[in-house]
Amino acid sequence: MEQKQRYINRELSWLDFNARVLQEAAHKDVPLLERLRFIGIFSNNLDEFFQVRFATVQRIAQSEMTGKKIFGGQSASDLLKSITKKVIEQQKESSQILTSIEKELEKEQIYLINENQVLAEHEAFLKEYFIQKVSPALMTIVVSEDENQDFSDHLAFLAVKLRFQENDTEKTQYALIELPTDLDRFVVLPNLGEKQYVMFLDDLIRYHFHLIFNFFEFTHIESHMIKVTRDAELDMEGDVSKSYINKIVESVRERILAEPVRLVYDNEIAPDTLEIVKNLLGVGTNDSLIPGGRYHHRRDYMNFPQLHRRDLQYERKDPLPIEGLSLEKSIFKVLESKDYLLYTPYHSFSFVIKFLREAALDPEVTTIKITIYRLSKISNVARSLINAAKNGKKVLVQIELQARFDETNNITYAEQMQAAGVELIFGIPGLKVHSKICVIEKKTQGKKKRYGFISTGNFNEDTAKIYTDYTLFTSNQKILKEVNKVFNFLQVHYKLKKYKHLIVSPHYTKNALVKMINQEIENHKAGLPSGIRLKLNAITNFSMIEKLYEASTAGVPIQMIVRGICCLIPGVKGMSENIEVISVVDRYLEHPRVYHFTNGGTPKIYISSADFMTRNIENRVEVAAPINDKDLQRQITEVFDIIWNDNVKARRLNGPIQNAFIKNDSAPIRSQFEIFDYYKKEVEK
Repeated sequence: MEQKQRYINRELSWLDFNARVLQEAAHKDVPLLERLRFIGIFSNNLDEFFQVRFATVQRIAQSEMTGKKIFGGQSASDLLKSITKKVIEQQKESSQILTSIEKELEKEQIYLINENQVLAEHEAFLKEYFIQKVSPALMTIVVSEDENQDFSDHLAFLAVKLRFQENDTEKTQYALIELPTDLDRFVVLPNLGEKQYVMFLDDLIRYHFHLIFNFFEFTHIESHMIKVTRDAELDMEGDVSKSYINKIVESVRERILAEPVRLVYDNEIAPDTLEIVKNLLGVGTNDSLIPGGRYHHRRDYMNFPQLHRRDLQYERKDPLPIEGLSLEKSIFKVLESKDYLLYTPYHSFSFVIKFLREAALDPEVTTIKITIYRLSKISNVARSLINAAKNGKKVLVQIELQARFDETNNITYAEQMQAAGVELIFGIPGLKVHSKICVIEKKTQGKKKRYGFISTGNFNEDTAKIYTDYTLFTSNQKILKEVNKVFNFLQVHYKLKKYKHLIVSPHYTKNALVKMINQEIENHKAGLPSGIRLKLNAITNFSMIEKLYEASTAGVPIQMIVRGICCLIPGVKGMSENIEVISVVDRYLEHPRVYHFTNGGTPKIYISSADFMTRNIENRVEVAAPINDKDLQRQITEVFDIIWNDNVKARRLNGPIQNAFIKNDSAPIRSQFEIFDYYKKEVEK
């Protein structure tokens, strides 16, 4: 069988994932305002895809490797065309979905109005809003034919074309108005009775063109939105005398000046205006041009105003308690007797903050070590660590400054922590640190003891509300001794450590996984219970895919829940007929990685920060931790079962029909709702 039949292209598989997000925006059982949020998530995902993946393929296409078949039998140039075609189709679909949502909103007496639909009752409000808030923030640049003008830092703007009379001659003038990023994209107008009105900032600006361009005395004016996406690759070369933080800061600033990889434009724009814009922005190839509708930068829909309409949003669910774990009592004391498992957002992320706060204040705590990948804008994690340092604790923080699109938050807190006396590690050349680990040391009556946690998710208060993630709290000294070894490796890179309990990338993950898969093959041949269950964000590593194909061919049943990219093709006779793959996209973002091996009836279960991707296995520091407590093993297994039996939000991947919803005659199971009920019953027990 040819290679191209054994794998799905990574980039196209990612677009299939984003199509699942778009399905949520289209789905009638999703509350209306949440459907708008999914439009925003779809758009934001697409922006990042073009900034990272598309930009990478484009660089390859422009290099000497252009003609090589390096993408599963496809050249980079051909892949760019395939991506562009698929994106244009998805953009068209998203516009149709958005139109249908707006019609549904009107039934709820919520109206999105443009500059031609302004009511007399709103004129005074709009004028005041424009003069006081919008006008001072506007960057309006008149395009000059005689001067070289640099527009390379524009991201989203209105391209304006004016016609006016001068000495009996009709003249044309072009201008660009940058959309202010520090203003809300949606302006909520005063209610009129039961009716609610919302206006795009773009249209509010259009409505006041007569104030912006009054000196031209124009006879005709038109404007169309343009959005440019730029290559987000950080440039870490250059002056060796600069500090690592300074290099990251400069690279993040230069990101907005990088090569454009996509230009999305209103398809009603005049050809001459589009040509002017292309020349100003330096957009060359047609693969970079994506025609669209009137409004772009749709990721702003993620922050669409709530309008006091709780009935059009998901029901609020307060996090559930964890039996035995309290925010009012010492976490260290309860960890003496057993491990605890946190599953956000069903449980509160506050337990992580509580653990760090307690460590910061406990006079017996001497040392805190933690890895940080993505901090929230307002981070109580960082504040707790600064608090600990000010209380005289030795605090060691491995902070990943190259966590893409979160560099600014990380840099801000890195500087604050450094000023407070926190010892910072900025990573290893060529290796991102993606593990989610923390260990603290206490000295009680001269005896040292460790406590800590290992997680699948970022220590980020914001994402913890919408990402599902496991965090294991433990005082298991054998495991925590190995967690400490990881920090020793981060401090002294050339000394490799050996691990008996943890699975650690980049040196051991692949071998450990292959060994456990081989054991399942041997157990199946010997008639012992066998099986592999994986919950992943992505699987792209071909050698791991081939190993799973081998296990399938040997008869080992394999169940996989993959949220995003899946290059593996399940259900193919003679290759993967014993593999099933589903994906769940719903209210929360499925984020934990779980490895479950039947192991002859004595299960081996791990939670991990690592997906089955080459970058996670070979190019990052990742940690997978064993779940030894039988009760916690049971919880993880039963939660996996709930997701596996989802017949409302689960889709089949890479089958005859991509992203086909799983439907059967069983009672409806919407796993994310069922899991909440499951943990509620766990507390009641």
